[in-house]
Amino acid sequence: MKVRHILGISGGKDSAALAIYLKQKYPSLKIEYYNSDTGCELAETETLINRLEAYLGKIERLRAAEGSTEPTPFHHFLKVMGGFLPSPQARWCTKKMKLDKFEEYVGDDYAISYVGIRGDEERDGYISSKPNIQAVFPFRKNIWSLDVINKFLHKDNLDQIVDIYDRLTPDGFLRDEILETVKQPITKTFYYSKKMNALLDYDVKLFNHAVFEFLKTTDYPVGKLENFPLLDNTDVLVKDDIFRLLRESGVGVPAYYEEIPFEVDGKTGTYCRSRSGCYFCFFQQKIEWIWLYEQHPDLYKQAMEFEKDGYTWNQNESLVDLIKPERIRQIKLDIIRRQQANKEMNKGTTLVDILGDDIMCTNCFI
Repeated sequence: MKVRHILGISGGKDSAALAIYLKQKYPSLKIEYYNSDTGCELAETETLINRLEAYLGKIERLRAAEGSTEPTPFHHFLKVMGGFLPSPQARWCTKKMKLDKFEEYVGDDYAISYVGIRGDEERDGYISSKPNIQAVFPFRKNIWSLDVINKFLHKDNLDQIVDIYDRLTPDGFLRDEILETVKQPITKTFYYSKKMNALLDYDVKLFNHAVFEFLKTTDYPVGKLENFPLLDNTDVLVKDDIFRLLRESGVGVPAYYEEIPFEVDGKTGTYCRSRSGCYFCFFQQKIEWIWLYEQHPDLYKQAMEFEKDGYTWNQNESLVDLIKPERIRQIKLDIIRRQQANKEMNKGTTLVDILGDDIMCTNCFI
């Protein structure tokens, strides 16, 4: 049965590195690459995508609201939404401009969607509501999505999982201990993640092969495959690995990650962007808005023009207020303090290190 292998290139570091990693390690996988074009990306994002296309091969450009008279998909859907700007509480932009178009692209085909959530992140990524699309996370110790783990370890499937482990677990001094853990039911103190981590700590490959055998009895896309090479993968990739992959491949790190120095009150700091996404993304931190204002004033002005009728990108603060001189000074001094504190604790001082990836839409970067 045909199963499509699909990877979304968002223009960010993680999805780019994942595409490079899979091409290098699993060249036999026939992966389809796509990009969801919102019409509101930075020029640096388009540059990265073009470099990746030269390295990977064709990247399909998906664009929502095709045929609209509006200049970009975002303008189209903003009009449909009556001028209501997206926010962390109402993330209509991701669904309208990315998820819906991606699911239309897949159609009714069985598809495995490879997602670049790193091994040092505590979050789950995109999981489609369509049963024919299954997310897999190659950078993590646990490559399976939460819905798969919950089904695999559910009490109703305990006898089946015990039987699978009994067949797959080799003889050895840990066999009895592993099987004893498998037989232990989920309880309030031995919950899903605790049991999963215990089994992963015993043997990642064994766990993956057991999940694969279970998936063969379900309608999940991975279960339709004769074999799946990621079952024997024990790599766990973190942030430093991502930047290394990008540099060593020749694709390079997206330009918006490059730290730019600034000075205020005789003190120096640096700023950049901590992630990809639309130039007006509401998940940006205040210092990133200041970066946009000073490095791309035309785009900042466009973002300001979207704010009307009480709708603002930042809760309780308009972009007009954000760039008042004293406010810029406060924001820059705050990031200088945070960078200095990280330096004293021998931690990274870039915005990627300080801000991390936890304040973001888990579905946006597909």
